[in-house]
Amino acid sequence: MFPGSPYAPVRTARRAGVVGVLTLTAALALAGPAFAHAEVEADTAQALAENVTLSFVSEAESAEAGFTEMRVVLPEGIAPGDVTLVEAPKGWKFRATSDGYTLGGPKLAVGTDAEYKVRVRQLPDAKEIAFKTVETYSDGEVSRWIELPGGGAEPEQPAPVLKLKAAAPGATPVSPGPAASESAAATPSATASTPAADPSEETTPVADNEEKAKGKDGGGSTGLLAGGAIAALAVVGGGAWWLVRRRSATTED
Repeated sequence: MFPGSPYAPVRTARRAGVVGVLTLTAALALAGPAFAHAEVEADTAQALAENVTLSFVSEAESAEAGFTEMRVVLPEGIAPGDVTLVEAPKGWKFRATSDGYTLGGPKLAVGTDAEYKVRVRQLPDAKEIAFKTVETYSDGEVSRWIELPGGGAEPEQPAPVLKLKAAAPGATPVSPGPAASESAAATPSATASTPAADPSEETTPVADNEEKAKGKDGGGSTGLLAGGAIAALAVVGGGAWWLVRRRSATTED
């Protein structure tokens, strides 16, 4: 109690400890929503592994609304057609998109995490893969877990990242799935989009056309030759008539 009391340092330390605990508790309570995040796990976290089940968990961070939808952008090497739904909240529907998939339905209870599982035909050959996730709540609030690590700074809203072990010896990428093949087949190519010539439109064979062309050229040449011969004969005839007439005139003189 008195400044010189031997118990004063002990009491001061106890008070400091209590204050520290209260301060830490308050800080955690205030920062609680910031610790919410999205995660992904795999039953076989290995590159080129086939038929892998991925488990996703999105922690609820709203005190007033529940989850209604998850939108995921797939990493390079996983096609939307190679992902199928395994397990999801009751009433939620799975739909593939151009770059991933969406999963949603009736809103979950406030504070309830969104948990679901999908199966991937094959994981890519990579060290880690990220699944950018956009969460939507029943009140319209959107939470984007899409940031990737880089530059040495930890992202505030990191995308779920799955680290993969090296591929097993002899593992190779599988051929594209039926869905991917059907999608490719449905897209017309530049060659296919150009209509082929209809054989019925070619009523005259090419050989006949060539013969006709030759005939036209031959007829023209023959006409020119005939005309030239007639002109030559006329010149010769005219010259002969002139010589005969001159000789007659000379004889008369």
